[in-house]
Amino acid sequence: MTAFVLMAAFSTVATAVLTYRQARSSILERSQSVLTGDFRSQVAALTPGLSWPASEADLARFMDQLVPRTRQASVRVVHSSGQTAGDASASGVPVPDELRSRVRGQSGYAYQRVVDRGVPWLVAGASLKVKQPAGAKASEPVEVYLTASLRTEQEDTTAVLDAARNGALPVALAAILLALLSARRVLRPVRDLGRAARELAEGRLGTRVTVKGGDELADLADTFNRSAQELESTVEELRDMEAKARRFAANVSHELRTPLSVMTAVTDVLGEEAPSMRGDAATAAGLVGSETRRLVRLVEELMEISRFDAGAAELRRKELDVARQIMATARSRGWQDHVRTCFREGVRARLDPRRLDVIVANLVGNALRHGGEPVTVTLRCEAEDVVIEVADSGPGIPGDALPHLFERFYKAGTARSRSEGSGLGLAIAWENVRLHGGELTATNRPEGGAEFTVRLPLQGPERNDEEAGS
Repeated sequence: MTAFVLMAAFSTVATAVLTYRQARSSILERSQSVLTGDFRSQVAALTPGLSWPASEADLARFMDQLVPRTRQASVRVVHSSGQTAGDASASGVPVPDELRSRVRGQSGYAYQRVVDRGVPWLVAGASLKVKQPAGAKASEPVEVYLTASLRTEQEDTTAVLDAARNGALPVALAAILLALLSARRVLRPVRDLGRAARELAEGRLGTRVTVKGGDELADLADTFNRSAQELESTVEELRDMEAKARRFAANVSHELRTPLSVMTAVTDVLGEEAPSMRGDAATAAGLVGSETRRLVRLVEELMEISRFDAGAAELRRKELDVARQIMATARSRGWQDHVRTCFREGVRARLDPRRLDVIVANLVGNALRHGGEPVTVTLRCEAEDVVIEVADSGPGIPGDALPHLFERFYKAGTARSRSEGSGLGLAIAWENVRLHGGELTATNRPEGGAEFTVRLPLQGPERNDEEAGS
């Protein structure tokens, strides 16, 4: 719009200026040509009948015939000595010295425009060859000057300038109005498309734009609507498939719990009888027991994941001693002899103790199974967060595995020892950290080994989550 207005304004002003200059030049040149042409013709016609020194009557008649009848003008006759021999004017405009020099040196004729008290004048001069008295020593040149006012021409050019300016203003206003209408016609659909695109990016898949007209913008709006409709349909289909998959996993896990309970009881009996068995029977009893326990753990993890997916996971925060809670987790699993601790005493935070136990157990268990001893657990405070670091002394995590560590069922491959886990432990730990409003990251230490860092806020909501969930 700005470019449109500037171009229109420039074109209008340029046209007005050029029109003014051309009109002014034409008016002045025409008047000047008429005045100087008449002056030269009359001087040439009247000079033969004038002798010097002339009588007052002769000079009066001579000058009266040279003065134009249609404007303010005057004529003066000047002797070569500079004395004014006659003056039929009251204009008072002096003859420039430059003009007098030109009259004497350029074929006896010249003219010049001058400004006196704000009024333009045309001064034209001619050198006369007049009759000299008998017995005169030499011919003495006589100069005659016409001084004519150009006020009328000035008023005409001013009128032209006013007309150009008055004509430029409506054109500029019309250009601004046209630019506004054009910009509104183009930019309004673009703004609507931009707003709709932002709403679509925010997840409001039902967003549509109004299609008006049949131009390219209307075609673009129609394409956007079709794309949004197709995207909404695809996302709804994916969400439905995801919901079905979650329900399937939850239902399968739930249905497996009963037979697994029976299998666990049977494997416990087999485990007790295993020392009395021999050969393949003892091996089979041990294998059935370990695989059953693994299957039970997998079902429990799937149930936990399904609760996260369904949005049913709740926090039950309590004010607790974080160091004591971590030590309790290690003791309950018999890891106290395999884990080194570096704790800052007195670190207290409002956390869910069960979920903190799951976080620490998954990270430490992962380090013991896949890394190398000793495993070091560090606890400290940073600003408003409690930071827990779990580091092992193993070979570290492959670079291509780092971005995928917290994905479900992901295993780092052959870089670590064979895993008996399900690949859900780190995913569950990440979900529990996220539920607290924290952050879980993994890196490789420069000295070797992997390091997992948990960052949890020290303070949760003022309302007790345990009371909210009970």
